[in-house]
Amino acid sequence: MRFVEKRLKPLTRKIRALYLCMQDPETPWIAKAIALITVAYAVSPLDLIPDWIPVLGYLDDLLILPLLIALVIHLTPREVYLRHLDASSEWEIDPRIRKLGLGITILIWVCIAWVILSSIVF
Repeated sequence: MRFVEKRLKPLTRKIRALYLCMQDPETPWIAKAIALITVAYAVSPLDLIPDWIPVLGYLDDLLILPLLIALVIHLTPREVYLRHLDASSEWEIDPRIRKLGLGITILIWVCIAWVILSSIVF
């Protein structure tokens, strides 16, 4: 588990930087939209794959989040991202984003359950 924790620690600063990039008018709208989803999912108390499931539990944290972060960084102007990365070390994320992340995660789980149940019933 220490390996996983070491890998996830640098993501915290990048998540904060993405949150700041979302609020910057120089950030393209598509990068803002993906950043919102990424930040909300990262700070949500629920995961798509629960962490208590061995190996798979951290798969979303080790694969999905870094891919989304890389996509947002790629879509954001370099100087904008670097400016917010510097500022992110001392900044906290708004608790409302945590609630949004919880809502998005619950919505995804409801959709998955609906697809599974509808395929069983029909």
